[in-house]
Amino acid sequence: MYHFKSHHIAPIAGLLTLALAPVSLQAMKIIKRGDSIGVFYVTKITGAESDGVKPGQRLCYRCRFGTRPMVMLFARRADERLDELVCHIDRFVAENRQSKLKGLVTLIGEDQGDLEQQALLLRERTQAREVPFAIATEQGVRANQYQLPEEADVTIVIAKDGRVLKTLLSNLKQIDLSLVDNDLEQLLQ
Repeated sequence: MYHFKSHHIAPIAGLLTLALAPVSLQAMKIIKRGDSIGVFYVTKITGAESDGVKPGQRLCYRCRFGTRPMVMLFARRADERLDELVCHIDRFVAENRQSKLKGLVTLIGEDQGDLEQQALLLRERTQAREVPFAIATEQGVRANQYQLPEEADVTIVIAKDGRVLKTLLSNLKQIDLSLVDNDLEQLLQ
């Protein structure tokens, strides 16, 4: 079994490069490397039954995770490509439980009822066990410095010690999951 060490955070960032569209984070007003990850409130919908948070509870998971290493996935829409990405992250978190690595999937948008339904379906399709599925409003995330670009279907924030290590942006069609598979295999050897 793979044992996660703090110096393996950089490979996690590589793991999630995912053949992302080239985007200059410096030119965008978005949370990026070195930034402090702020508080943002979500409502847990499902998943991660062992985390002590009940569905429907409003909380700041980022606060709950503290300074632990974490992978936060923000998605504007869900489809089978997102399902695969969630499965990879969930498996990676499970395999590195001893490192206290945490993951979070947050759906963002305007229609809270639709987001809740998407979160339930995403959990059902992926059968993810380690990551909670939550919803947040666009305004709630933006109000707390995250500034997630509307053009990106998916934004992944990789953080440790309360600081961003890497921010990744992508449209779901551009995610190359074979690269994720290769990186996971190499990391877990």
